[in-house]
Amino acid sequence: MTDFAAIDFETANHHLSSVCSVGVIVVRGGTIVDKYYSLIQPEPNYYASLNTRVHGLSCKHTDKALVFSEVWKQIAPRIEGLPLVAHNKAFDENCLKAVFRTYCLDYPDYKFYCTLKAGRKHFPFLSNHKLPTVAAQCGYYLTNHHHALVDAEACAFIALAIL
Repeated sequence: MTDFAAIDFETANHHLSSVCSVGVIVVRGGTIVDKYYSLIQPEPNYYASLNTRVHGLSCKHTDKALVFSEVWKQIAPRIEGLPLVAHNKAFDENCLKAVFRTYCLDYPDYKFYCTLKAGRKHFPFLSNHKLPTVAAQCGYYLTNHHHALVDAEACAFIALAIL
């Protein structure tokens, strides 16, 4: 796979629609050609302490951020016609579908591929298949795990290596 967009969401609380940041890495011809990151005002707009402990984001970071529908207007043209790749695609794909429903947007039926599933297949010997572990096996070392852009870049690196 040489043309795709790796995507990663962080959420503010247990609602899948509560995306509070997004990272997108666009790959064409096997080369990263675009990077996009944005904070997002989550819906519903509150933070669970567990989520904040994971990614470090809170209301003070996103109170003045754009809502998802405005952020997606900036992302959609970048990824048009590309399959999406995520580590544990079930989470990111379900977040995307949930937030599209929340904002009454027509979901374009994106094709998703999963680097978690591919990592389990290619590296069954690993002690776990978390993003930092699989990325390190592929030669990419995460320095700021749970930052959406960093995680998307690690995912892109894995996809280039094994998808």
